[in-house]
Amino acid sequence: MNYSIASYSFNGLIKQGKMDVFGYLESVKYRYHLNSADIWNMMLTSFDEDYLKKIKEAMDEKEMDLANLCVDCAEVWDPDTEAREKWYQNALGNLRAAEILGARTVRIDMGGRDLEMTDEQFEYTVKRYQEYAKIAHDCGFMVGPENHWGASRVPENIRKVYEAVDHPSFGILLHFDNWDVDKENGDRLCAKYAFHTHLAAWVIPDCQDKLKILQDVGYQGYLGIEHHSGKNEYSQVEWQLATARNTWRNMQLNRIEEGAII
Repeated sequence: MNYSIASYSFNGLIKQGKMDVFGYLESVKYRYHLNSADIWNMMLTSFDEDYLKKIKEAMDEKEMDLANLCVDCAEVWDPDTEAREKWYQNALGNLRAAEILGARTVRIDMGGRDLEMTDEQFEYTVKRYQEYAKIAHDCGFMVGPENHWGASRVPENIRKVYEAVDHPSFGILLHFDNWDVDKENGDRLCAKYAFHTHLAAWVIPDCQDKLKILQDVGYQGYLGIEHHSGKNEYSQVEWQLATARNTWRNMQLNRIEEGAII
């Protein structure tokens, strides 16, 4: 299993002015000994190309890649047409940033605060994701929503959008245990669409079950550790990462003992 740590995990430190994107990269590489970044776009201070290239250079110096660029304020659907256009332009800027940063995957939220999608919303959402998927394909990464809020927290909506977009560069960021409908089955139903994951602290008691879901679908992406408390973040992230690693390793040892091939 490959691991990453979502930079949102340090949101408390970010708000206090104690961490920026360069400090985040230092922490991931030298505190947690990982070679992949997982950057929340609100940590970026600009879309200026020179600034983005400095971040890419900092990753290259540390032999790091970017597992995911997690984009806020660029949701696909908004009932307000002016806001929708604003989010669209922000999405295009973030997709350009993803190209410069060498991202493997990009999360752009589906939008829509209601659980049900109107026909207009669905058609617009599919159209935009098809556009984004083409950009992603041309630039060498994958793009799609997270089951984050609103309509995306319904597994059936995820399925319908995924099948309608129908593009090899489209998938989802699977946020474990983050559903409003079909909560018990959502992860299992949608794991096959996943290009990236977020594992929150509240999911740790069920960590083995969640990792088994990924194993069963042959998941090849990263297990993204994400912390949300805004407190004691360095040690909380260390605990989450260590628990996930230990759980996965024990699962593989059990498979060896059972005669399975890893």
